[in-house]
Amino acid sequence: MTPIRLLLVDDDPLVRAGLSFMMGGADDLEIVGEAADGSEVEALVDRTRPDVVLMDIRMPTVDGLAATERLRGRKDAPQVIVLTTFHADEQVLRALRAGAAGFVLKDTPPAEILDAVRRVAAGDPVLSPTVTRQLMAHAAGTSADTRRTSARTRVATLNDREREVAVAVGQGRSNAEIAAELFMSVATVKTHVSRILAKLDLNNRVQIALLTYDAGLLGEDGH
Repeated sequence: MTPIRLLLVDDDPLVRAGLSFMMGGADDLEIVGEAADGSEVEALVDRTRPDVVLMDIRMPTVDGLAATERLRGRKDAPQVIVLTTFHADEQVLRALRAGAAGFVLKDTPPAEILDAVRRVAAGDPVLSPTVTRQLMAHAAGTSADTRRTSARTRVATLNDREREVAVAVGQGRSNAEIAAELFMSVATVKTHVSRILAKLDLNNRVQIALLTYDAGLLGEDGH
């Protein structure tokens, strides 16, 4: 089994050392590089070709948000997990909109950070619908109406079946759960998800969830 290639990005050398120590012992993971600032990330990605980047949000020169936006705009970009000290943070939400696959708190237990890296490497998001709603509620403000209008315009490009799948993704359903609920095969669900990502120019399922939320397709309880 090929190990997951991981790049650590944090301006605190103690944090990097701690992450390296607690994650370096995993047989299925290889730490291929470390960076102290977002300005170093693109060159390191070119050199080390990571599968996943664990990215601090707050760094002195180029922050994690800008670095994530730059990375996710590239072809064959690695997945990004944002590191933060706050549950509900405007910058975290912006990073997710830019294409980050999820976030973990810096005080998260090591086993959970490892699980997050593994899940993202496998193509699964690491955000629960509850956490997504908390973030959205935190960020709700004057731009909410503009976001809703824009989101509804984009969602209108989907056909009825794609829209159903998109809503189910927003509700946090797995491919198997969506398949059972909508009476289709898992392979068909995957095809629909791929088409939704392509049609809406999105990077991952987290962005589908955010868009369905913005469009008002999820109720207050997420359903």
